[in-house]
Amino acid sequence: MSAMPLAPLVPLTSANAGTVTVARRRTDAHALARLEREHGKALHGFLLGLTFGDRHRAEDLVQETLFRAWKHPEALESGAHASMRPWLYTVARRVAIDARRARLSRPAEVGPDGLEQSPAAEDRTERSVAVLDVREALRLLSPDHRAVLLLIYFRGASVCEAAEALGIPAGTVKSRTYYALRSLRALLPGYEDGHLRP
Repeated sequence: MSAMPLAPLVPLTSANAGTVTVARRRTDAHALARLEREHGKALHGFLLGLTFGDRHRAEDLVQETLFRAWKHPEALESGAHASMRPWLYTVARRVAIDARRARLSRPAEVGPDGLEQSPAAEDRTERSVAVLDVREALRLLSPDHRAVLLLIYFRGASVCEAAEALGIPAGTVKSRTYYALRSLRALLPGYEDGHLRP
């Protein structure tokens, strides 16, 4: 693969100022391949340390570092560096920092395991149906049983408070509650016993 040819330079004038594009030079493909051969393993090891052992992320960062080297041929050609490794490490460290900042600015990624552990969206349909069933069953109870259940379970009255409100002994409140719940169980087949325990 040969180096990318340069576009001919056009003199910049006021007439063509908006239309002239300047072609940028890129690193020769052979030089880039040599750079990867000579420094790729060391660069990958360096980035593994910065990514806490994440091989895939380190490989991505190596590619991004080499891409930056491709975009800046002057760093390779200037001869200012006795070795390219320190320059590559500096670029790689900056690339890793930028990638980490970008990742932290996004919401956390959720894998398929996280979705299975998340609570299911609340479905209120079953609850609404149960409320309607209980209302219908309460309507079918005797007035005495319904009155006891309404005071104790829906208004939160104690046995003594219900007895006082209904003008009956506390023992009668307890027995009516027991038989009312038993009747509800018979009227609401398919519901768990725990919901209608006397």
